[in-house]
Amino acid sequence: MTRVGIGYDSHRFVAGRPLVLAGITIPHSHGLAGHSDADAVAHALTDAILGAAAAGNIGRLFPDTDPRWKDADSMELLATAHELVRTRGLTLWQADLTIIAEQPKLDRHLDAMAAALAGRLGVTAADVSVKAKTNEGMGFVGRGEGVAVIAVATLEAR
Repeated sequence: MTRVGIGYDSHRFVAGRPLVLAGITIPHSHGLAGHSDADAVAHALTDAILGAAAAGNIGRLFPDTDPRWKDADSMELLATAHELVRTRGLTLWQADLTIIAEQPKLDRHLDAMAAALAGRLGVTAADVSVKAKTNEGMGFVGRGEGVAVIAVATLEAR
C-alpha cells in the first residue's frame, strides 16, 4: 500500500530569532515567528507525513496552546510524527519539498537540508528532495515578509 500526503506551512519574518529551516540555521537578518522554533520546512513535512497516514496535523499533535512546545525543536516534532505513523505500519518512502522565499537565497543550503531531514527520518538523502523558488515579487513572500513551504510525502506499508 502506498499513501501520499501534502503539507503546507508559512511563517512571517521577525527580528531577534535565528532562521531555522530543516534544522539548519541559515544566516539571515531575521528568523521566523512561531511558538516552536518556527521551522516551516519541518512543519510542512510533518503535516505531509501525518496527512498521508490520516493522522491529523501538526497543530493537533503539538498545539501552540501547550507550553511544552514553546521553542520546541521542530525536527524532533517531525521525528515524533514519523514514529507515530510507523506505529500504524507506515514508513516514509520519499519526500519532495519546495521552499518559497525571496530572501535569503537558499541554493547552497539545500543539500544540507535534505541530509538533515533524511537523517532524522532514517532514509537516505536521495529519498528527500528540497528545492527553493522565489515568488517573483508577488504576495507576502514576494514582499519579503516571510517564507512558505509545500511538502509531499509518500509512505508505504512495512
